[in-house]
Amino acid sequence: MTGDIAALCRRLGLAASDAQIAALADYLALLQRWNATFNLTAVRDPDRMLTQHLADCLAVIEPLSRQQPGPGRLLDVGSGGGLPGVVIATLRPDLDVSCVDTVGKKAAFIRQAAGALQLSNLHAEHARVEKLDRPPFDLITARAFSSLADFTAWTRPLLAEGGVWMAMKGRSPDDEIQALLPSIEVFHVEPIEVPGLEAERCLVWMRPRAA
Repeated sequence: MTGDIAALCRRLGLAASDAQIAALADYLALLQRWNATFNLTAVRDPDRMLTQHLADCLAVIEPLSRQQPGPGRLLDVGSGGGLPGVVIATLRPDLDVSCVDTVGKKAAFIRQAAGALQLSNLHAEHARVEKLDRPPFDLITARAFSSLADFTAWTRPLLAEGGVWMAMKGRSPDDEIQALLPSIEVFHVEPIEVPGLEAERCLVWMRPRAA
């Protein structure tokens, strides 16, 4: 598995260390073990997990790092089994990553992963994001969580001044973009290529519109 993950990182231009690659392999193994009991994800086959989950999340690291090249705070909304939050925390140890989910067992899994992988920058929040009371975040992300309108409305109080939203989507969600409030600006819809995945993927970058 580590060889496959290392190859993925090379294809995506990521300079992952041996320790980070091993941590990602341990994360997938932990996800598979918990999934047998707690149904964290509908994808159960290890090879499909590698492509549909890990590769999908690794593909956002380079775009994210261009937007947030230095230390900061990141919130992963509706994180589920930690996708992409755990992957980001592993590859970007300078980012303080919080994963929020309404399901207690999913938050418990994130806590377990943080301990097992020794990720001191990874935290779990068991809450509805619209009720979350935390210091603001520089970047707020979500993967297959909700419409763009709901995502931005529910998290707007948590976005730091100068912060941005990064929504992971399939094909460009033109209808969702049209439904955004005028106060939200989409400043980039960025196609991304996921190795081994025959499906469209893009990142929708958003920020509050300047007054």
